Amino acid sequence: MSDAFTIWFTGLSGSGKSTIGLAVGEALRSRGLTVEVLDSGRIRQQLNRTLGFTREEVETNLVRLGYECSLLNRNGVTAIVTAVSPYRDVRDRLREQIGEFVEVHCRCPMEVLEERGVGELFEKARRGEIKHVAGIDAPYEEPLNAEVVLDTDRATAEQSVGKVLAALSQLGRIEGIEQAGYTPREEEMIRNRLKDLGYL
Repeated sequence: MSDAFTIWFTGLSGSGKSTIGLAVGEALRSRGLTVEVLDSGRIRQQLNRTLGFTREEVETNLVRLGYECSLLNRNGVTAIVTAVSPYRDVRDRLREQIGEFVEVHCRCPMEVLEERGVGELFEKARRGEIKHVAGIDAPYEEPLNAEVVLDTDRATAEQSVGKVLAALSQLGRIEGIEQAGYTPREEEMIRNRLKDLGYL
């Protein structure tokens, strides 16, 4: 079995990060891994209540999450983070600091997000009632080289979990699995992508 590592889910609000991240955590536990899921919103409420949503405060929150991941990994616990994490340079810095890092981009068009119950959040941001909402009045910088890209407007949560597990298997993070939600053509595509990223 591979050493502990961090899976970092990034994407706009409502893109499925928490749902998929929790399900991936359960799937990994069923395979014998010790896993801790760190949801950025929940941790903000519990530990980082004084932080707002300016770039500096968002970065501080993410750096703290990254430090927790490093501690967990060092103690044999695989960490799963679900956080908007809008800034590419911050995510890249966390990748360097954590080391054993798998980035998962939950990608979804804005019009679909607005239909998923976060429309009120985006509408308030457009009216200026709330500030610093990624994708509206604050930037969201998509990953350029994420290990996994999930188009969550076209795939079910179960299919997305399968794709994450397949990528982890290809990366050698977990033992090979027979059913991972990929067709043979998709397996070839991810294998080629991982080769391009230098993992194979």
